[in-house]
Amino acid sequence: MTKAGLKENRISFLERNRNSGGYLLRKKITSVAVSLARFILLFGMCFMILQPILNKISVSFMTEADLYNPTVVSIPSVFSTENYTIAWDAMKYGKGIVNTLIYSIAISVLQVAMCTIVGYGFARFNFPLKKFWFGCVMVMILIPPQTISTSLYLHFRFFDVLGIIKLLTGDTINLRNSTLPYFLMSAGCTGLKNGLYIFLIRQFFRNLPGDLEEAAYVDGLGTFRTFVQIMLPEAKPIITSCFLFAFVWQWTDGFYSRMFLGGKILLSTSLAALPDSLTNYLLRLWGQTSGTVATGYINMLVSTGTLLVILPLIILYLFAQRAFVESISSTGIKM
Repeated sequence: MTKAGLKENRISFLERNRNSGGYLLRKKITSVAVSLARFILLFGMCFMILQPILNKISVSFMTEADLYNPTVVSIPSVFSTENYTIAWDAMKYGKGIVNTLIYSIAISVLQVAMCTIVGYGFARFNFPLKKFWFGCVMVMILIPPQTISTSLYLHFRFFDVLGIIKLLTGDTINLRNSTLPYFLMSAGCTGLKNGLYIFLIRQFFRNLPGDLEEAAYVDGLGTFRTFVQIMLPEAKPIITSCFLFAFVWQWTDGFYSRMFLGGKILLSTSLAALPDSLTNYLLRLWGQTSGTVATGYINMLVSTGTLLVILPLIILYLFAQRAFVESISSTGIKM
């Protein structure tokens, strides 16, 4: 726009503002103030979220000497990848990421599949004590799994089915240190965050029009084929959301991993044990049989290990962000 055009618009605005008794100017100032306040709020929230991660990234490239150098704040004096090498070896990262990827995908798929069936049942069918059972689902969301850790331990340590196994073999079965408890709980919709997935899927199906099913029944489809061919394609947004949530939570889970998979090398358990294992690893690396390692250096390596754990999740988000955002927006509209 030319200078003449800008001057004309400015004169026009001043005239309209004068004719409105100053309303346009007050509205413009209010709009600018609200936009500025929104920017400051969003910038502060983003900084609070990203600052710890940025700090870990900065520390991960530092040497131990940089920790005690008062002139080094956020930028290392010498960039080094030694921390990544040490954390990779101490965590057995190669084997851990393969095991974690296999378990996370398998359990997430099983959880979402079973929760989709249960959520659809709650949304579309009436059965005895329906409200009571849905109340149990809500209790699963509210009660943290740590409160039932003793019951879970005893149940799978002395596993039995109505006393039949003990009657036939004379003893119960110890299912700990195996993957079976994981899959049994996921198949029974009592695994990690399963109550939340059931609730989200149930709400999604409840808001789909019933005409879809009625038209399918008129065309001769049964209940199962209607669910598979008609309802599941409509539920892609919420299924995508629940799968991504399940995968991320399973990837970083340490509670069930330590309880049931103590002998398996997973990233979450390796990261939790990293502060204790680093001292022995570093002493062996330095050719010493005894000694101590500075706490600051241990924390530096733990920060590096944390980045190694969340790095695959960041890569997953970069590839799946479009599907995830579309699923969230679509689910929000339909819910």
